[in-house]
Amino acid sequence: MWESEAKKLKENVRSTIFNNSGAVGVLYRLDMIDNLCRMGLSYHFEEEIKNFLGGIAMSKSSLGPDQEDLHAVSLYFRLLRQYGYKISQDVFNCLKDDSGRFKSSLHEDIKGMLSLYEASNLAFEGEDILDEAKDFTTTHLEEIKTPTEIRLTKLVSHSLELPLHWRMLRYEARWYIDICMKEGDIDLDLLRFAILDFNMVQAIHQCDLKDMSRWWKDLGLGSHPKLSFARDRLMECFFWTTGVIGDPRFDYCRKGLTKLNAFVTTIDDVYDIYGTLDELTLFTAAVERWDINTIGKLPDYMKICFLALYNTVNEMAYVILKEQGWDAIPYLKQSWTDLCKSYLVEAKWYYNKYTPTFGEYLSNACISISGPLLLVHIYFFIEQDITKEALECLGSCPNVIRSSSMILRLSDDLGTSKAELERGDVPKSIQCYMHETGVSEEVACEYIRYMIGNLWKKLNKDRLDDSVFSQTYIEAVVNLARMAQCMYQYGDGHGVPDRETKDRVLSLLVEPIMEI
Repeated sequence: MWESEAKKLKENVRSTIFNNSGAVGVLYRLDMIDNLCRMGLSYHFEEEIKNFLGGIAMSKSSLGPDQEDLHAVSLYFRLLRQYGYKISQDVFNCLKDDSGRFKSSLHEDIKGMLSLYEASNLAFEGEDILDEAKDFTTTHLEEIKTPTEIRLTKLVSHSLELPLHWRMLRYEARWYIDICMKEGDIDLDLLRFAILDFNMVQAIHQCDLKDMSRWWKDLGLGSHPKLSFARDRLMECFFWTTGVIGDPRFDYCRKGLTKLNAFVTTIDDVYDIYGTLDELTLFTAAVERWDINTIGKLPDYMKICFLALYNTVNEMAYVILKEQGWDAIPYLKQSWTDLCKSYLVEAKWYYNKYTPTFGEYLSNACISISGPLLLVHIYFFIEQDITKEALECLGSCPNVIRSSSMILRLSDDLGTSKAELERGDVPKSIQCYMHETGVSEEVACEYIRYMIGNLWKKLNKDRLDDSVFSQTYIEAVVNLARMAQCMYQYGDGHGVPDRETKDRVLSLLVEPIMEI
């Protein structure tokens, strides 16, 4: 029943947006495409969206009478950048006065100002017009005191807390659908399709989660008495995957990524809070050798971890070899070796009571956050056309992976470093920066936030430059950074799941949207 109704609504939406070329204007289509993206429906219309945006790319005149409208120009720019077009920031020059500043009258258009603010978050490094746009819009949007329409006011508050481009797409879809149901003036077929699709995808995710719960229970790591010190966070591990690859077509990737997150969480605790330095050195060597015949010297709890990891990763490699024809073991093994070596470096710092320089910390922490490891595995999970060129690029940790991983690292540090220091962990970026510069914790945190903003600019550029990877893979890389902002927005949402994380898990994985 759901499938039949969804198919009918999907065709109605397609006809309304893409088939009525003479009946609707460009701005209407852009607004509707934006709604498709925000509601999590864009994967249904990939070709139509690409064809439409390709037809208007780089020609602002295609906006017709709206080519100097603040909202129209901003949305035009944002969607083209979002879909990989290297559109110039110069499209905003039409919104400036003779002195080269944004026209003061623009701040009266709240919807347009919000659109410009969202567009500014897709800036590259050195794009001064977009930097000015972000400062200009932030200042005026924060000064809004009198509500206009309730929906617009909520959108402004929501975006100032965290811009749309940085948000976890799946959770954003749930939030935006709820807003549109309560206060939106939106196409009814589109809204009904969004509700139905969200619930259908949620049902798929629930099946994935059930499979992962059985796997985790059968594996026994979460309940084994010799590993009682480790965090048992399967639900949070799966929640990560819905943020990185929520598309229902990639269930194998979600399951594989859940397994990886569970192993990373357990092994991270082995290095951080339980293993002796000698034991950790032996475990790192065992991972590097990747040979079950050489683990005799490991204590039992480490043997359990290694054998579970070894069997699981080798099983993944078997599927990749069978279905893709590539031997992934050298790449997967190397990523685990790199991760464990970075963990060992941190363990040595801790045992030697050494506070690394800020640069030393960042260089190692980009690997120890596990971003490169996860993204190497994800490449094999979702890439339809594996190439030698792409594998060589993966081996050198390309900029797009490095930028995403550093956003993950610094977001994690902002949310977790104080608690992890209290439990006996190595100083994080905040403490290293404080130690090196002598500034207060508040100033150090502000600097880390500034770094995250700059890393997003790098990632915005990197995602358009790395042409050896598919758009699907690049989107997963960006989604990892988005998921980091979600999980650590209010603290340690992974290690100490609080009310916000529980509420988000419930809304995404448990509670369907009630139909209108």
